[in-house]
Amino acid sequence: MVRAVIAGALSFAHLHDLAAAAGQDGWKAWAYPVSVDLLLVAAWRRMRTDVENRDAWLWFAIALIASLGANIASAGLLDLHHVPAWLRILVAGWPALAFLGDTLLAHAPAPEPAPAVQPDPEPTADLIVERAPDPAPELPPAEPPPEEAALEPAAQGSARSSLTVPVDVSCGCKRPPP
Repeated sequence: MVRAVIAGALSFAHLHDLAAAAGQDGWKAWAYPVSVDLLLVAAWRRMRTDVENRDAWLWFAIALIASLGANIASAGLLDLHHVPAWLRILVAGWPALAFLGDTLLAHAPAPEPAPAVQPDPEPTADLIVERAPDPAPELPPAEPPPEEAALEPAAQGSARSSLTVPVDVSCGCKRPPP
């Protein structure tokens, strides 16, 4: 991080020196490095949110070339006391170019978020439950034929009269027969 701050400060100073040598004085010379670096940042942010945005790559390359050009020109390859006319034209035209790039990057439509991928539900086996058939309900006993029906009540009455169960009255319990 410290190296990035140092590199940024040096690049900022080189851009300032080149703008001052090209005839931009005072606050205008300080505005050039800000406009170049902010265009780099804006393009970088757009590239990170939308990798396939070719405009962001184009503006990033333009700002990077401007920054690298100023760094190289300030390294002694260019006589900053006698700046050529073409470089003065480039420096004078930079604000309009940077404004155009920043505006296009700021107002470009945001990429549509990718639809959330829903995991496929695990396939479930078709479950078939087979049940044993319910047993048939029991039928009530058939009515006896008429001649047996007449004999049964008499047999039941005789069986009742011959069977007696003693009951203990004090506790209400049945006693077994002696």
